[in-house]
Amino acid sequence: MFKKKKVSGTEDNNKMTDHTKEQDEIRDEIAQVNESTVNTKDGEVDSSENELSEVDKLKAEVALLNDKYVRLYAEFDNYKRRTTKERIELLQTAGKDVIVSMLTVLDDFERAAKAMETATEVAPVKEGIELVHHKLKSLLNHKGLKEMESKGKVFDVELHEAITNIPAPKADLKGKVVDEVEKGYYLNDKVIRFAKVVVGA
Repeated sequence: MFKKKKVSGTEDNNKMTDHTKEQDEIRDEIAQVNESTVNTKDGEVDSSENELSEVDKLKAEVALLNDKYVRLYAEFDNYKRRTTKERIELLQTAGKDVIVSMLTVLDDFERAAKAMETATEVAPVKEGIELVHHKLKSLLNHKGLKEMESKGKVFDVELHEAITNIPAPKADLKGKVVDEVEKGYYLNDKVIRFAKVVVGA
C-alpha cells in the first residue's frame, strides 16, 4: 500500500510539472505575440511620423515660395507705378529748360513793345527787333534746332510738302524747289517740320 501511494505521489508531481511547463510555454507564446504586436505598432508609428514630417516639409516649402512670389509681385507693382509716374512727370516737364531759356527772349519782346509805344524813329525799333530775333534763333540753335535749306534743292517728299507747282522759270529748276512758303526745321538731325514749298514743273 505504501508503495502505491508513493507511485501515486510521483505521478501527481509529474502531472504538475507538465502542467507548469505548458503554462510557461503559453506565457512565452503570449509574450512573443505581444512583442511582435508592439513592434508592428512602433513601425506603423514611425512610418506615419515620417509621412507627417514630409508633408510638413512640403507645406513649409509651398509657404516660402508663396511668400517669395507675393514679395516679387509687390516689388514689380511698385516699380511699374514708379516708372509710370516718372514718365508722366517727364512728359509734363520735358520742355521746361527750353521754356525757361526763352523767358529772356520774351522779356526782350516786352521791352521792345514798350519802346515802340514812344518811339519816333523806325531805325532803332527795327534794330531792337532784329537783335531779339537773332537772340531767339541762337538760343534755339543751341537747343539743337536747325533750319532746313530748301530753295533750289531737288524736291524730296521726306523733307518737303508741295503747296503748288508752277512753270519753272529756268530749265534747271524743273523738279526743284522754286520758292519756300514756310521753313522746315530739324531737331538734332531729325525733321520736326516739313518745309512748305513751291515746286517748278
